[in-house]
Amino acid sequence: MTESLPADVADVLAAVLSADTPVHAALRRQIPRLSVRARCTCGCGTAHFELETCGVEPAPTGPGTVVAAEAQLVTAAGERPGEVLVFTEGGYLSWLEVCSWSDDIEVTLATARRWLQPRS
Repeated sequence: MTESLPADVADVLAAVLSADTPVHAALRRQIPRLSVRARCTCGCGTAHFELETCGVEPAPTGPGTVVAAEAQLVTAAGERPGEVLVFTEGGYLSWLEVCSWSDDIEVTLATARRWLQPRS
C-alpha cells in the first residue's frame, strides 16, 4: 500500500538533498511525485519509494543502484551514531535509509531530523 510522503521523510530528504549540485537539484524535482511504498517495521524510519516518473528527468547518477546523497548524524555532544543514505535506481529516487552505528544511541528518522550534518 502506498502512502503520501510524510513530513518526516520530506524534511530529511530536503536536508540531505540540499547541496547545490546537478544530482541533488534533479532529485529535488522528483520529490513532488514521490510517495512512500513501504517503511521498515523496526522503527528506524527507512522508507522505500514509489515515483511517478512521467514528466520527470532522471538525475545524472549513472545506471543501477547508487547512493546519491548521504548525511552523517551528529548529536549535540558530538557523537556520530549513524547516517542517512538516499538511494537511486537509474537516476530516480528509490529509498531513504537510516543507518545506526551505535548500540548506545537510538537512531530513527525523528532523531535524524535533529542531527543531520549534510556532506558537500
